[in-house]
Amino acid sequence: MHRTKRTLAALALLLAAALAAGGCGREGSPPVKGPEPGKLPVYHVQTNFSLPDSPTWTRAKRRGHLIVGAKEDQPYMGEKDPATGVYSGFDIEIARMMAASLGFDPAGIEFRTIASANRETALQNGQIDYYVGTYTINANRKKLVGFAGPYFMAGQSLLVRTDENDIHGPQDLAGRRVCSATGSTPYQRIKADYPKAQLVGYDTYSICVDNLLTYQVDVVTTDDAILMGFAAKAPGELKLVGKPFSKEPYGIGVPRNDNALRFALDDAIVAHQKNGDWKKAFEATLGLSGVPAPTPPPVDRYPAT
Repeated sequence: MHRTKRTLAALALLLAAALAAGGCGREGSPPVKGPEPGKLPVYHVQTNFSLPDSPTWTRAKRRGHLIVGAKEDQPYMGEKDPATGVYSGFDIEIARMMAASLGFDPAGIEFRTIASANRETALQNGQIDYYVGTYTINANRKKLVGFAGPYFMAGQSLLVRTDENDIHGPQDLAGRRVCSATGSTPYQRIKADYPKAQLVGYDTYSICVDNLLTYQVDVVTTDDAILMGFAAKAPGELKLVGKPFSKEPYGIGVPRNDNALRFALDDAIVAHQKNGDWKKAFEATLGLSGVPAPTPPPVDRYPAT
């Protein structure tokens, strides 16, 4: 049945409420899913761990806890419950398992929401110790920050309304209003490679999705992992189209010259892949969207800078 703009506008409000409620849906609203606490891994905290060559680790040790940058509006990846302040999702689990390997209690992490455009600045200024939030590793960013990983391989894709039948891939974006997060890799790719698209930028993807449901934009583009989460929040109203048209290796951002921390995190990623934590965390979070756990990408332990 074809949905009217009024119906979709109402759904957008319900979706926003569902995202804000983080589990307290109401009858008729998109189902709210989240990690089931009993299915999340329990990470073993490394005792007597020391990393004196890392100024970031040393500051965190003196502080008594880690400060980690994250996203708060990406279902199944990085999502914050505004009622409790609790963060959940696959990226959040990656941050927690890294903390345990660095000798910190994962429950003690202080998460801070950092927009895509502000990630490098936050790391350079010491506002956060590391960043886990769908952060694509690329050459330009390596000039500004360091990256551990990658820990996941995503690909840029397109999210449209289910009543949209004329968009099948990026080749169909000419003249269409395309929304993405300002400063993100997907935003920059559309700007550079598909200049005939009418690019719209916001700080968060949730605003893009709201605008998609209310017919203010035609397409939302970002990594498929993020879009699958939003589509699952509004089943029957949103769909992914086409095949991914990029490779987005997600890394953990660290201060650029803190190679000791970067290498320690590389070791931690490999260890948690081998002991099953990585797969279990995926299945309890992003796996709820129906996507089976993929094979993790190999870690790129590039030389010290």
